[in-house]
Amino acid sequence: MPPLRPERLLGGPLRLPQTRRLTLPERARLLAEILSAYAGTSLALHRMPIESALLRLRIGSAPAQQPIGPALAESRRLGVAVARTLRLLPGDTRCLVRSLVLTRLLARRGIACTLVIGTRTSPGFLAHAWVEHAGTPVLDPGDGSFARLVEL
Repeated sequence: MPPLRPERLLGGPLRLPQTRRLTLPERARLLAEILSAYAGTSLALHRMPIESALLRLRIGSAPAQQPIGPALAESRRLGVAVARTLRLLPGDTRCLVRSLVLTRLLARRGIACTLVIGTRTSPGFLAHAWVEHAGTPVLDPGDGSFARLVEL
């Protein structure tokens, strides 16, 4: 018997309306999708290198197909939802995990994105991860002091 995947119970990804707030059932469905993506992300990060985890999170996703304008708006709304949801959870929900969860949600919707990891060396070494769509950050890119190290 194939393993049970919580995302399959949710059906297809919830398309966020651009002009109205989500209803309570829509919020619950989005919350369940974010939590499912978080669980899958955490598991993948513990089992494999980040590049492999990212590929796994993108597997079975719809090919990128949305026009940039609506996709950017939806990407930003999903970024806010992911950040707000994950900051309430215990455990490691820092920038890399938030970025991978958002990447999973965007991939399910056919929205192309880039995971960017940047670093800075002064006043001390620090790394930061964020997600971009069409070159525009949809998660907090930091204070502008991070130089791009890698784009995935």
